[in-house]
Amino acid sequence: MEREHKKPVFLFASDSFKGSLSSQETAGLLKKAAEQVFPGCQTTGVPVADGGEGTLEAVMEAVGGTFCRKMVCGPLGEPVEAAYGSLPGNRALIEMAAASGLPLVPPAQRNPLNTTTRGTGELILDALEKGYRDITVAIGGSATNDGGMGALAALGVRFSDKNGRELDGYGRDLEQVESMDLSGLSEAVRETRFTVMCDVTNPLLGPDGAAFTFGTQKGGTPEILERLEKGMTHYADCLERAVGKPVRALPGSGAAGGLGAALLSVLNARFQPGIEAVLDLIDFDRLLSGVDLVVTGEGRMDWQSAFGKVPGGVAARAKKKGIPVLALVGGMGPGCEKLYEFGIDGIMVTPSGPMELSEAMGRAKELYYDGAVRMFRMMKTGMELADRMEI
Repeated sequence: MEREHKKPVFLFASDSFKGSLSSQETAGLLKKAAEQVFPGCQTTGVPVADGGEGTLEAVMEAVGGTFCRKMVCGPLGEPVEAAYGSLPGNRALIEMAAASGLPLVPPAQRNPLNTTTRGTGELILDALEKGYRDITVAIGGSATNDGGMGALAALGVRFSDKNGRELDGYGRDLEQVESMDLSGLSEAVRETRFTVMCDVTNPLLGPDGAAFTFGTQKGGTPEILERLEKGMTHYADCLERAVGKPVRALPGSGAAGGLGAALLSVLNARFQPGIEAVLDLIDFDRLLSGVDLVVTGEGRMDWQSAFGKVPGGVAARAKKKGIPVLALVGGMGPGCEKLYEFGIDGIMVTPSGPMELSEAMGRAKELYYDGAVRMFRMMKTGMELADRMEI
């Protein structure tokens, strides 16, 4: 006699397929496919991201937040309109790229000597003034290499040169700073819990530091990078004197052109991998309650997917609760089998046969849905086999 099964409960948490499917679209297609194969099943879809592009939108949709918009100082000093997220629970989510990101600087004007994080600091200050006391800052995609001077200046820290002239906080100011006065720092900073989404562990200085590792992509020539490194060394001395503790070698201090050092040392922020911060913001562990199967995925899965990417982060959380995880992906790269060690129980690809990437992306919705149906049908077959074998 065939065993009667309860209706399965599914949780869908896939990354976007860059250029073809959003995280939200994957959830909708999975829901449709699951209901076709398992009529009456329960499904929940949640948008997720790894702290990079699309993180703010994904978190906002997942938790029902609202956008706060403000005119701030752009990376070149020009006014730009930027937005950050207001989340339930007196929390705010800020993407520094919205105010200080590389896309805001025309390629011909990219020079990290001439950019500032002031706008990011202005977003933080606005959130503080609105009463938020739990602030997460995603610091990817910066155009800056100012050591966080601009952001700190916006929060009330005063930087002066040897003549007492106040510095604005651009990359070119690193070599000039002689004093750093923290007395004007916003009082609200001390009452606030800061979390920084960061997936790099680079120190502030040296060959793996802010200037030499990330400066080239921001427009830095070898001459500019040498000047920035010398200036950052000078700035690090000043910063460490002011805060009374070592900063330059802290993992992540070199992130976002040294903004990491400022957030760690002055705002006492804690660093967290992007996917872990996102999963905490959307209360992912609560969503796992009562779930029978999690489906995740991304456009192309390989060995890196286990480290700081959506599939690895989702699978690790599910594994802790003993929940199986399947991944539906656009393609499989070298080492993707490593994911089996991190909580992924099976991987399926969406293409139904060999095809050019352009065709696969053009038919993304069709292929993803068909792949999802195949995946759920195989799952149903496995359940029927278990019945026959009385497992």
